[in-house]
Amino acid sequence: MGILDTIFGRSKPVRPDLDRLFALPAAALTLEAGTGYIPTGAGSVCFAGVEGGAFTRLKEDVRELLDVDERLGAAPVAFSQDAYGYTWLAARRPADDLITLVNDLHGVNSLLEEAGFGPQLLCSLTVFRAEGTEGGSAPRGHDLALVYLYKRGTFYPFAPRSDGTESRDSTLELQVRGLLAGDLAMEPDLERWFPVWGAPGLGEADRY
Repeated sequence: MGILDTIFGRSKPVRPDLDRLFALPAAALTLEAGTGYIPTGAGSVCFAGVEGGAFTRLKEDVRELLDVDERLGAAPVAFSQDAYGYTWLAARRPADDLITLVNDLHGVNSLLEEAGFGPQLLCSLTVFRAEGTEGGSAPRGHDLALVYLYKRGTFYPFAPRSDGTESRDSTLELQVRGLLAGDLAMEPDLERWFPVWGAPGLGEADRY
């Protein structure tokens, strides 16, 4: 995912339109009908440069925002840092509750904005998995992410191959772009379709 730093602080600032995230549930129906991919219940937000006391407060605020109490069945939330120093906030909901997951991602992005961390926001993603249904375009268990670029207000598909190598199924990505063009604001510049290797939820066996 190191290539994401090319979008951090190097593009002309635009006003993000987080409400575009709310188009994901409808897009998910189109995606399932066209490819057989369905939501896994996993989603995440990626950001940079929040450390120390500010990061501690942020984690507390996120847990309060999402009412995190796993004993009550609320959304599990986990923070992790990748090899490039970016922080991922991963959230999970039941696979059939994409609407709530999207609300969670929207809320976390809004919280970071309001706390003054908008410039550190990079992307958000939701994970889908092929179920091997009739008409499906990938073998059962293959993952696909729809990535939202915060600074661009656009989406793109990321389809890592399931062979253990850092390679992508470009044919599938282009197919998904065409399929979802009427549902989501797709990123027109393919050079901005940055790989997000190791993003939370991708390639994980567990699911709700």
